[in-house]
Order: sequence, then structure tokens, then C-alpha cells
Amino acid sequence: MNIVILGAGQVGSSLARSLASEDNDITIIDTDKSSLRELREKLDVHTQLGYASHPDILEMANANDADMLIAVTNSDEVNMMACQIAYSLFRTPTRIARVRAAGYLKHQELFTPELIPVDVLISPEQLITDHIYRLISNPGTLQVIDFADGKVRLVSVKAFHEGPLVGHEIQKIIEHLPEVKVRVAAIFRKGKAIIPSGHTVIKPNDEIFVIASAQHIRAVVSELRSVDKPYKRIMIAGGGNVGRRLADALEEGRYKVKIIEKSPEVATQLAESLDKTIVLEGDAADESLLLEENIEDVDIFCALTNDDEANILSAMLAKRLGASKVMSLVNRTVYVDLVESGNIDHAISPQHITIGALLTHVRGGDIVSVHSLRKGAAEVIEVVAHGDKENSRVVGRKRVDLKLPPGATVGSIVRDNEVIIPHQDTVIEENDHLILFLSDKRYIPAVEKMFQVGLGYI
Repeated sequence: MNIVILGAGQVGSSLARSLASEDNDITIIDTDKSSLRELREKLDVHTQLGYASHPDILEMANANDADMLIAVTNSDEVNMMACQIAYSLFRTPTRIARVRAAGYLKHQELFTPELIPVDVLISPEQLITDHIYRLISNPGTLQVIDFADGKVRLVSVKAFHEGPLVGHEIQKIIEHLPEVKVRVAAIFRKGKAIIPSGHTVIKPNDEIFVIASAQHIRAVVSELRSVDKPYKRIMIAGGGNVGRRLADALEEGRYKVKIIEKSPEVATQLAESLDKTIVLEGDAADESLLLEENIEDVDIFCALTNDDEANILSAMLAKRLGASKVMSLVNRTVYVDLVESGNIDHAISPQHITIGALLTHVRGGDIVSVHSLRKGAAEVIEVVAHGDKENSRVVGRKRVDLKLPPGATVGSIVRDNEVIIPHQDTVIEENDHLILFLSDKRYIPAVEKMFQVGLGYI
């Protein structure tokens, strides 16, 4: 696929790394010479220096031959204008734009071919907010992903000694939870992927990816570790786009929320717009303020400012002062592993969250959603099976007969609103939604090819 990416920042460069390894022809446009030079040296990509919304720059980047344009610069206006030019001058088939401002997102009616021709809008702030909200709603998990309109849930959990299943074979889970449909999709042990069988023994500190019906996830997690009590007291550092959205979402639940904002003007705006949240003007790294606000009683502290260092320091301080769990928004990917190896429970990477949403629209076949796992090393996808036994490599075949690449697992199937944990003889039917776990991203193209139907399919 011929793809033009506008913006060589964190998202653009991370996306280029993901796509360049999958036999795509990638061109990146940016005004920063050094960023483009670094990408050229590390990746098999083309680069174009210049302003992303200028027609001549887009033409030099071969936008007239592009299958897709992905606009992820730091400017909403540049992203939207670039999509307009790509549509009007070059008839680029698919146009994706990152748009942050809530004022634009409130008016979805603007984004039509007649007005602003953006096919897919990506809002990083909303994606991050949803990700954090799911973690808060599912205590003890490292990652939470919903599929099939919330019917199926995949969670990542670190196994601890006190978990009833730890030290035992996976197949024992059937004895412990006979009524629960569950599949252990993968295990990462000391950083290496293990494709589990029923005889695989779960060990302490294993990172385990489990797929089950959403209503059964809490019971499954309790088999792998002691389940944290539901969070009630939430403290948020930073009242920017993410902090405000999260506070607004949490107000609808039974949470007691406090938000600390340094700017007096922003704090005033928050106090006026939020109904139940207590808004505090101050510095989240102020020890006396945290103690005064009873940080030791906080169930989870969320550091969500635009400053990585401020987030990391305030989260570490909150943990030292007694907060049960802490999370930090970390934009610089090199910090993520460093942060999680310390006292911070969750390092939230906007890049990895945003890239999953972008990849959903890049992958071949009828892929409903794509999610990046383990800092981008693995992926889980929801894909729809189409065709019949004559023109499909999947439909009409048993699971055991599917020629899945190494490290690929069918975690579950959703068929007519029913969640199925497939066994070897389960036959794939047309319109089944398959949840696939891939521990090695190199095999993504092989999976895409599997689910593409032959020419005879109508």
C-alpha cells in the first residue's frame, strides 16, 4: 500500500515504524530536517521536507499515487486542510486526520466530502481517556480492551503467588471456573512470548493475556492474583484535555474525584464545568498539598499533565506518600519501560494507544479494530470472516485447519451475539468475528491475506 504520513512526531514516526516493516511504501512529510534524516537512516521510507498542507509538497510526495493519507501533525487545521487538498486535487481514496480540539469534534456533520473530506477522525485525548477509564474500572489489570461492542474483553494481568491458578497448569481453570468461557491467549515470561497449551504452568510474574466474556473478567483475574478492591477515590494531576475528560467521565460513576490544576484560569474553568469533582488550584508535586488532601487514602493517582517529568515526579511522590496505585502519562516512548520498572504502576503511552486506532484503518481485510500490546511488540485484532469454502481461506474450515502463522492464536469468536471460545473442531462461519492475538507483528501481512476473499466473492 502507498501511504503518505504527514508529521514526523511521536505518532507519525511510530506509525511509520509499524507500517514500513509490513511491505508498505511510506512517504513522510515534515518541516524538521533532523527528524526526517533520522527516519531515513533507520527505516526504509521516503521523506519530503516541507509544509504538509501545501499542494506542491504533497505532489512531490506522490500524493497523487497514494492509497491513503494520514495527517498527524500537531495542527488540527493543517491536518484538515491537507485532507481537503488530497481529496480535491489528488483524489486520494482514504484520508485520516488527527483532530484534538473538542470544538471540531462536537460537529461531526462538518466531516463530509462536501465540506471537510476526512474519512476517519482520530482524537488521541478521547482514546487515552477511554484507556484510563477502563483501567480504573478493572482494578489489577495492566491493559483492558473490549471487542464486539463490549461482549468480549481481553485483559493483561501480572500473575502473583496468591493467585489460585499460579503454579498450576492452565487447564485447571476449567475446574475452578466451570461456567466461564475463557482462553489464555498468550503468556510473556521474562519478556519472551509463550504460546500456551493446557499443560503450561503459570508462574509468578508472568504477564498473562486472557480473553473472556466481559462479565466474567473479574472472576478470571481473581484466579491469577488477589483482586484489588474497586477504586473509589481518584486524584487527577492536570486539568488539560485528558484530565478534564477523565474527571467528566468518572463523575457519571460512583467515584470521588479530585483534580489538581496549576493554572488559576484553567482551575476556574474546571470548577465551573465539572459538577461533582473537587477542583484544587496548586502543584501536584507539592508534598504539603498532597498530605493535606489525604493522599494516603487515594485509590489511584493519575498524573496527566503535558509534562512527562512533572507527571513522573508527582506520581512517584504520590506513591511514596501512600497512594495505593499511581499512573503517569508518558509521551516519550524511551521513558515508558524505565517508568514501569520503578514505583509507577501504569505508564500510559499516547503513541501506542493512538497507533492502534490508526492501524485499524490501514490493515487489509475486514478488520474491525486493532490494538497494540506490550509497547507495540504484539497486536490483537478483531476481524470478520467473509465468503465461503470456495473463495475463503477461513470460512468453512475448522480452527485446527487454519494455517495461522507462528505466535497467532484465535482467542474467541463472536457469532450472532454469542461468545464462543473455540476448540480445535470449531468451524468458522461467514460473518464470524474472530479475536486474534499475534505475539509477533512480522506475521500481520500473512493474517491479512488469510482473511481476504477470492475474486468470486460478491
